[in-house]
Amino acid sequence: MKTILVAGGAGYIGSHMVALLIEKGYDVVVVDDLCTGHWQAVKGGAKLRVGDVKDRGFLDRVFSEFSIDGVINFAAFSLVGESVTAPLKYYDNNVGGAVSMLTAMKNHGVDKIVFSSTAATYGEPEKQPIEETDRTDPTNPYGASKLAIEGLLKWSDAAYGIKYAALRYFNAAGANTDVDIGEDHSPETHLIPIVLQCALGKRDHVGIYGDDYPTADGTCVRDYIHVRDLANAHLLALEYLDKGGQSGSFNLGSGDGFSVKEIIETARKVTGKAIPAVTEPRRAGDPSILIASNHKAGEVLGWKPERGLEEIITDAWNWHQGHPNGYGQ
Repeated sequence: MKTILVAGGAGYIGSHMVALLIEKGYDVVVVDDLCTGHWQAVKGGAKLRVGDVKDRGFLDRVFSEFSIDGVINFAAFSLVGESVTAPLKYYDNNVGGAVSMLTAMKNHGVDKIVFSSTAATYGEPEKQPIEETDRTDPTNPYGASKLAIEGLLKWSDAAYGIKYAALRYFNAAGANTDVDIGEDHSPETHLIPIVLQCALGKRDHVGIYGDDYPTADGTCVRDYIHVRDLANAHLLALEYLDKGGQSGSFNLGSGDGFSVKEIIETARKVTGKAIPAVTEPRRAGDPSILIASNHKAGEVLGWKPERGLEEIITDAWNWHQGHPNGYGQ
């Protein structure tokens, strides 16, 4: 493998993937429509082609221009709340984009794809930690669209021999200060950057949605994974497929859970800021605890996360201090 196509490579996780591939000596082609991504995040000489992955003509031109050996697909809408009010938008973009990408791969003889899936495919979990063999019953259209794509990948493998690894993320956070990339969403919905915006004075408080959950301190518990560890898992998955590995789904999480209050407390320690927090009513559909079993990824891909919560927040804080307005500054 020499040339890797990264769809959505100008986005948060995609840009970290591009940086790692460049570091490891791969040639990288990025396709992104920049509707949520940032061209400034595409580093290291990667070739950026701006366009919509649903546009089959656009993808055909990219696959004809470059000799692509494998694909990593991050291109998707990912706001859970928006997906509930706009399910057609999410299915059209996420599933439609995957159909277009797999069609281009089939037409150009590319037989390896690593797909950005999500823990939202599980819905309300039956047990903790969550394993890949557990029931998948999404509670929102975002998770449902990703699960539909996993089904599409399975059937594309059977019909066309396109091997896949579907990576089900838990909570990605952190930054890569070595190449000056970090997390910049609008609107921002993720807890750690929201907490850090508060530390920067961009917000006056952090909302804690419910403190009466059946957890140690009453707030929801989630599994956080450093975005650089996440990128490394994608590279291992791609190399696994290149060596003839079988298609499958893999959880990517730390295997540890941290509550909302623990995140805020750790951010106070890292930043030295007060970070006011206000308890607000629960949000509908928030499970008490979501923790990954990452045993399969360790066993099959040889992956293990290397960075803990304090390093995640420290890296994110260092990036946000230099980019208080995100890439707009």
